[in-house]
This record gives sequence, C-alpha cells and structure tokens, in this order.
Amino acid sequence: MLTAIHKHKNQMMMISFILIVLGGLFGFMGNGDIKAIVLILATIIAGIPIAIKAYQSLRMKAFSIELLVTIAVLGAFYIQEFTESSVVTFLFLFGDYLERRTLEKTRSSLKRLVDMAPQEAVVIRNGNHVTISVEEVEKGDHVLIRSGGKVPVDGRVISGQAFLNESSITGESVPSSKEIGDNVFSGTIVDHGYIEIVAEKVGDDTTFTKIIELVEEAQESKSKTEKFLTKFSTIYTPAVVALSVIVYLLTKDLHMAITFLVIACPGALMIGAPVSNVAGIGNGAKNGVLIKGGDVMEKFAKVNTLVFDKTGTLTKGKPEITAIKLFKKMDTNDLLRLVAQAETISEHPLGQIIVKEAKERKLNITSKPKNGKIIKGNGIIANVEGHDIVVGNQKLMKAEKINISKEVMSYAVSQGKAGNTAIFAAINGEIAGILSIADQIRDDAPSSLVEMRKNGIKKIIMLTGDNQYTAEIVAKQLGIDEYHAELLPENKVEFVKKLKAEGHVVAMAGDGINDAPAIATAEVGLAMGEGGTDISMETADIVLMADKLTQLSHAYSLSKATTFNMKENTYFAVAIVFILLLGVLNESVHLALGMFIHEASVLLVILNAMRLIKFQRKISKGLAGLTAQLKGKILT
Repeated sequence: MLTAIHKHKNQMMMISFILIVLGGLFGFMGNGDIKAIVLILATIIAGIPIAIKAYQSLRMKAFSIELLVTIAVLGAFYIQEFTESSVVTFLFLFGDYLERRTLEKTRSSLKRLVDMAPQEAVVIRNGNHVTISVEEVEKGDHVLIRSGGKVPVDGRVISGQAFLNESSITGESVPSSKEIGDNVFSGTIVDHGYIEIVAEKVGDDTTFTKIIELVEEAQESKSKTEKFLTKFSTIYTPAVVALSVIVYLLTKDLHMAITFLVIACPGALMIGAPVSNVAGIGNGAKNGVLIKGGDVMEKFAKVNTLVFDKTGTLTKGKPEITAIKLFKKMDTNDLLRLVAQAETISEHPLGQIIVKEAKERKLNITSKPKNGKIIKGNGIIANVEGHDIVVGNQKLMKAEKINISKEVMSYAVSQGKAGNTAIFAAINGEIAGILSIADQIRDDAPSSLVEMRKNGIKKIIMLTGDNQYTAEIVAKQLGIDEYHAELLPENKVEFVKKLKAEGHVVAMAGDGINDAPAIATAEVGLAMGEGGTDISMETADIVLMADKLTQLSHAYSLSKATTFNMKENTYFAVAIVFILLLGVLNESVHLALGMFIHEASVLLVILNAMRLIKFQRKISKGLAGLTAQLKGKILT
C-alpha cells in the first residue's frame, strides 16, 4: 500500500492540482459548498504521502518537515482554511517533485557512468568467438574488441592496435593509442582499430566498477556542514513547534501560529549542503577526479600546504632518452640502432628504454647480437653487425680498457648534474657516443603548481627517495619551496606529521606503495590513478584517474567552489526563513504565499548547486605566459 502511494505520488500531485483549479472555478461561480468539498478532497489526496512520511519519521523518533506540514494542515482544517490547506499540500508535493528532478540532474555524471558500463563481451572459447555476459568473463580469458566496442574488463593488449576513448575513466577526451603490452580499462571505447586482450580484472574488481562504487559512496557520504545541519534539525524542528505554540498563546491567532509553523520549515537549509556536495562530486567524476565524499571536499578546500612525491607524481615515472651525443663521425640513428640491438639481450630497465626508443624511430633492430654478455650492474658487451659494442657505465669502460677523454668525461658529468643517467656507448674500442636517460617532468606540472598557488596554496614541498642532485634539479625547475631527498617511507610520514604539528593543513600526493603511509597521514591524501598502485588509490581521499596534475588543480578549485556554494545556500536559506517569519508576525505573509516562497527557495538552492555541474577552473591571463616561461626553462 505504502509503496503504491509513493510510486503514484506524481499522479496524486496532478490530481490535487486539477481539484484546486476546479475548486477555484466553483468558488468563482458562487458554489461555496462544492468548492469546500473539492478542496478538502485535494488536501486529502496530496496530504496522504506527506502524512505517511511524517508518521514514519515519528516511529524513528525524528521530527521531520513533513510532520510540521501535517500539523499545519490539520490546523488549517480546524479553522476551515481549505484553500490554504490544499495549496500547501500541493506545493509541498510539487517542491518535492522538483527536488527529485533537479537532484537527478546533479547525479547525471554518475548516471552517465552507469549507462556506459559494458554488458557483453566477445571471448575466445575452444577456438570460437563467443558473445557472453560481462559477468561470465573469467580471469585469463582472451577478449576481442572491435571498432566502436566497449572494453568489458581490465586487461592487457596481446594482439592488434587501436585508439581508445578513455574519458569514462580518465576524463580525457582525446583518444589514447594502445598496442601490445599496454593496459586497457573496462568501460573505455575502441574509437577505431582492433585489439585482443587477456582479462586481468573482472566483475567487481575492474577499475570502472570501482569508480562507480566510489562515486556512489562519495555522493552518499556527508560533509561536516551536513552532519551539523542534521544534528541542528533534531533541535530546530521541535523548537519551531514550541515557538508556534508561544505565538498562539501571545496572539490567540491560530492562523498565524499555523503559518509560522509551516514557514519555519528548514527545507532549503537541509537540502542546500547535500545538493552542493553531490553536484561537486559529480563534476569531479566527469573530469576524471574521484573525490571520496563531502567531508573530503571541505577539508581539501582548507589545504594550504601541498606535499608531492617526485617520481610518477611530479615526473612522468617513465624514463626516456633525452639526448644522444656523438663523439665519432656517424649518424645518430646508426649509433642508436647498434646499441639497441645489443640491449635486446638485456632485461635492465635502461636497456629496455633504449630498445623502445629505437622501435619508436622505426629502426631495424632484428639482427641478433653475437657473443652477447651481460655484466651485471655495469652494462653489456656484444658483437652487432660485425662491430664490437660495449654499452654501460664508466666502470665497464675502464674494465674493457676503453679510453674516456676529458671531453667525454666532462659531458657525462654535466649530464649527471642535469639529472640524467649517462650511458657510454663504445664501438670497436672507442667511445662513439653518450645516451642520456632521465625521468621527464610532467608537461602540466609547471602550470598546475602556479595555478594552485594563485588559488590559495601557501607552500609546496617535494619528498623523494631519489638522490640529492636529481631532487634539486626538479625542485628548481618547478619553483618548489622546499625539498628533501633520499627519504624512506617512514621519513615521509614523519615529515607530514611535523608539518601538521606546525599548523599546516596538508595534502600529500603520490603514486606508489611507498607513498601510501604518508598519503594516509595527511589531512587529504591524493593518488595518481592511471599509473598508481591499488593501495595508494584505496588509501587516498582523492584519485586523479588520468595522472594529470591539471586534474589536481581542478579538484582544488572545485573544492573551494563547492564549499563556497554550500555556504551561499546555507546563508540564503537562513535569510529567507528569517524574512518570511518577520512577514508572518507582521501579518504580511499568509500560509499559501509563504509556502510558495518556501518551496521556491528550495528550488533556488538546488539550481544554485547545479551550477557546479558545469564548473571549470579559471586560468588567469598571466598564467599562460608564466607557464610557457617555466616550460622553456625545463626544456633548456
């Protein structure tokens, strides 16, 4: 019965409206008795769902807004103000309808995410292509995705090449190229191409499913403001009933007391903060930022000190060749080709970077090296295309009695001071060149840090386990206030604790397992989602799904905008109630008008919060020029 009433609440609202119109027509024609009957019927129809909710809240020992309205309607019945009783119940249901509709819009980002969830997958079973439900895909299955298809599970590409739209995960609209060895995520779409992947995470373990769960939980969680308002309402609502009684005792005017009771309902006050949080969190999800709750949003808005890990956070975490310096008359690509062929026998990360660079330049490295020998911790010796190749560090060159000139040594030292690892390459007993390898600063790091300073961050600190030289270079290039190198995970935790003890409101950003303790210690923990580890993502309060620091800047601006929006709604709601109550007491506001303004105020705070759905951070004109200057310094 109760379910049926709730289900047909909209229809009951419409019937009530029609009856009110009919009652007005009968009154206009002078049929007062029929008018009264029609309006009583309108009041009862619209009042049933309100009374039921009031009863349910009473059973839970709570004083709800519906209880105040029910008391007021009974009072209006008693003094035979049927027009006002019917209008009040209709307006309350209509306001409730508008709230639900607009709240649905504020949750639109989550709805879009849910709608994007893949339903089917094409897998290879016994050599056949079989279409099955996503729930039936198992770890290790080979899954095929063609152009236009959705990736059903998290996995790794084992065949084919394609461009994927990963906006559902990262918020990035530009398609990302995927080839053999690359990871792909459930919910992303093959823009064009064809790939075969091996399923690594299925069902509830996929990144996409976790994102939906996190956003759902975040939108349901309450901020400190919401928690305060919930506690406040338990005191405020019975206080309003008591004040209404006092108004009646002082004025002997039951109509005024009933009007006071309805007008004092804190509807806009109670809806203002939650709807701001829902809209703000939805905006974050749309832009690839997972903010785990309204409480996090409020805390992040107060942050004044940002602490960063270096590798994988401020830098890309993917070292690459930054320069190839020749000391022998030959082509750069010829040197790279010979060195890369020698490195094909190595599994060392630096060797793999050299091989990757050669492949990206489409160099032919199919010739297998002869007499290949890996000198652990130092480098490689091999014969490639008839040449004796020695690739490695200074120690290996000395062991192989290869002369290092002052010019070569000077260049190697300068590269080391610039934060590069210098790889010596010798051909037939002579140094032919040096390959410099370094982890590059993220392209968006300079602009994001400058932007966050402009938005209220007072201090930026870098904590890293890397060496002092490299840390100093990155800190100088990014204009970081303070840096500390060669730290262990426990040292990072101690430093964050020290900052908090000094009165700083700290946010810690990192991507690795070693960052998780410090992330958990800070007031707000931030994790890089795409390249980050599961543990840092689970520990963090905010996850940046595209590994872009512009997302961090957006999240910081968004948190401030959301908190400000929440305050706007709260102050507006309090002001409206105060003004209306003054109007009631001086008899310039009657019940139906007061209820109309009350419901309009609820709608206005919702509409104000909905502005957050389209929120984009503002970038000042001077910022673009400053960013370009910083980038120029980094590149040189």
